[in-house]
Amino acid sequence: MGRVGRINLRKFPLWVIVAGLCVSALARAVEQKSQPQITAAVVQRAVDGDTVVLAGGERVRYIGMDRKLVEGRKVRLEFDVERRDRYGRLLAYVFLEDGRFVNAELLKEGYAQLLTIPPNVKYVDLFVGLQRQAREAKRGLWGRK
Repeated sequence: MGRVGRINLRKFPLWVIVAGLCVSALARAVEQKSQPQITAAVVQRAVDGDTVVLAGGERVRYIGMDRKLVEGRKVRLEFDVERRDRYGRLLAYVFLEDGRFVNAELLKEGYAQLLTIPPNVKYVDLFVGLQRQAREAKRGLWGRK
């Protein structure tokens, strides 16, 4: 009986050995791609709806998020009680020319989470309802994990 676990490579043609090595390398590459690479980080600040800055200055853009809903388009801004936040940014409800309510669309599709800061509460009831519907339907960020 021969040795168990040892292969005599001289008995195999070179193409069989090379093919085996290629298949092995391909299998490793596919395995690495299918397993997400995860890194822990601390977010220093949000830049916009699809970009954050990590501690240390590295910018991260969310994969799969796009601002095409409003980017380059004319919008109508509707203000509530306060026009600016403490950082000087405008606070607004945003509507597209076709009448779509962007803030509401983001909540409805599960792409945003409600943050209500009084006294700017004009549409709070609508927003709460849309977020609840998105959560119950498991849309967007409420999807199954």
